[in-house]
Order: sequence, then C-alpha cells, then structure tokens
Amino acid sequence: MDQAIDFLAGHGTLVLVGLIFAGGIGLPVPAPPVLLAAGVLAGSGKFSLGTVFAGSVLALLATDLLWYELGRRYGRRILALLCRISLEPDSCVQRTEDLFARRQAAAVLVSKFIPGLKTAAPPLAGMLRMRLPIFLVSDAAGALLWIGAFMAVGFMFSDQVARAIQLSKWLVTAAGTAFALWLGWKYFQRWRFLRRLRIGRVTPDELHAQLSAGEDVVVVDLRHPVELQIDGMKVAGALQMTPDEVDRRHLEIPRDRDLVLYCSCPSEAAAASVALMLRQRGLTRVRPLLGGIDAWRARGYPLEAVQVDEADRLRLPDAAETR
Repeated sequence: MDQAIDFLAGHGTLVLVGLIFAGGIGLPVPAPPVLLAAGVLAGSGKFSLGTVFAGSVLALLATDLLWYELGRRYGRRILALLCRISLEPDSCVQRTEDLFARRQAAAVLVSKFIPGLKTAAPPLAGMLRMRLPIFLVSDAAGALLWIGAFMAVGFMFSDQVARAIQLSKWLVTAAGTAFALWLGWKYFQRWRFLRRLRIGRVTPDELHAQLSAGEDVVVVDLRHPVELQIDGMKVAGALQMTPDEVDRRHLEIPRDRDLVLYCSCPSEAAAASVALMLRQRGLTRVRPLLGGIDAWRARGYPLEAVQVDEADRLRLPDAAETR
C-alpha cells in the first residue's frame, strides 16, 4: 500500500491523466473512480488538484476532438467501430442520435453524464457537421462539469478516505476486485446482449432475389431520422420507421407476408432486437438483413433517395459553415 501511495505521489498526475485519456479513446477504463481518486489524493496533499484537473480536461478534450474529426471524415464507420469496442450495448448510438435530434449543443454537454454516450457524441457531432467552435465550447463545458463534479467529491472526502486507508490496507485489494467485477459485469452484459440477438438473418442476395422475383416482401428501414438525413439513401421500396414506431404500429403489419428489417448497427443489433420483439407479438415471418444497409450497398443493389418528414429534419449547417 505504501509503495502504491509513493508511486502515485511521484507519478500520479501522469498516471491519472493517462487513464482519462485511455477512457476517452474508448478503452474500458471507469473514469469516475479515477477522478474520485484524483480528488482524494489531491486533498491529501499528494499533488496539485489544479494540475490534475487541467490535465484531465485537456486529455478529454483531445480525445473528443480526435473522435469529432474522425466522425467528420469517416462518418458511420467510426460509430460502428465504437459500438464494436464499447462495453455498452449497441443502443448507445441511437440514444445519442435521439439527443442530437432535439438540440446538438446540449447533447454534447450532457452526454458526459450518460453512460455509453460520452464517446459516441463527438463523432456524431462530426458526422452532422456541427460547427467546430460550438462543439468545442459545449464539449469543454461538459468536460469541466463532469470532471469537476467527481474530483470535488473526492477532494471533500479526502480526510475520511485517508483515515480509512491507514486503518484498512485491504481497501486497495477491494478496489482492484471491484474494478475486475465491474469489467467482468460489462463484458457479461455485452455477451448476453449479443447472445439474445441470435436469430435467423436474410442475406442481401436472398432479399434481392425475392424482390426481383416480385415476391410480396415488406422491407423496413429502422435507422434514426438523423442518420437517414445524413445518408440520404435507403433500400429501394423500403418503409421508414423507427423501432418505437414499429412497436406502436405492429398490429398494422400483415402477418402473411415476409418482413425484412435493416439498420446500420454492428451485428444488426437494432434490427435483431425489433425482430425478436415482433416475434413475441406473433409475427413469425420477420428477419433482419445480414450486414444491414452497408452490405446491401456494397453489392450495388438498388437504392433510392430518403424522404425525411419535415418534423424530423435537423437544421444542418452548410458545408461552408462547418469550419
């Protein structure tokens, strides 16, 4: 225990800022406990609270700006990558899109406080061509509030924690065990989520053959209006409905026709989830499209322009206003 304290006293700032940076780029590092520990150690006089606070804010802003630029350059592929490496369920991107549909700047600010959204918000802001100055101001405000809140709590209770450490050296082992349990639980949640989505898929080739043969197949695009507006294209003839709309209107769907759902999530997460929900409601002829819209597009199969309702449109800035 004493060696650990001595190590943090000598290298604590670099270690803690490095952990915040690692969490910012998407690695499974639980940032709140790290920030609490920073506040505790600063309150105990091990190092400067201002230095660690400023370093943590800069580290988080640097990673957010990196994700913003990657989102601006590479779009949906970056969000798909985040969903693959994130320990949060793949619904994180859709929840972030829901926030952005209401107010972009506020979404960036509050996303810091919502698990799964902190990493997804910056690339989505880049995808939507959110103006860089507005993004930086909103992101900086969110980072200051988020980091400051956790560090302040640790700083205020540093005396109590310090006394507990002196009396109970096993707390270090308990903290390590708690982190291992947290990480294991997150992996278990993701494994259970993906396992639940095991359901038969239809391949793009099979769906294209059915449509070419004139078979009566209903195809539904489940993507959020935000993403539909960014992409601008959908499978030819596909209906546009969000998962919530499908849930509300499932009684309108004919039971005697094949229904194919698609999204752009890794593992077809949204489409598979909705397909399972519809099967529970008595629709047995429903399957997700394997690989989603990306697999359909990669094969060069027919696409058509998206018709986004005026109420769902975002006021996206012109390209000239993005910088």
